[in-house]
Amino acid sequence: MQDFTLDDLRRVMRASVGVDDSVDLESDISATAFTDLGYDSLALLEIVAKIEKEYGTSVPEEAVQDLTTPGMLAEYVRGRLSGAVAP
Repeated sequence: MQDFTLDDLRRVMRASVGVDDSVDLESDISATAFTDLGYDSLALLEIVAKIEKEYGTSVPEEAVQDLTTPGMLAEYVRGRLSGAVAP
């Protein structure tokens, strides 16, 4: 079973669309809205696409709309990888 941590998500966020230098991704961002971190819906879709490609799991577009923070997205992907979240 493959795990997916907040650190994995930080790496994907940086690699996907970069990050504004004023945003501190190393702080506790788990409950911070993606929009507050400077990531709009298009950037979030790019992040999800990279996760899907790299980890071999899908995140349906309907779910993406509800995953508004990095913590929520990391937990969702972990659930998908462990089989706890239905495909």
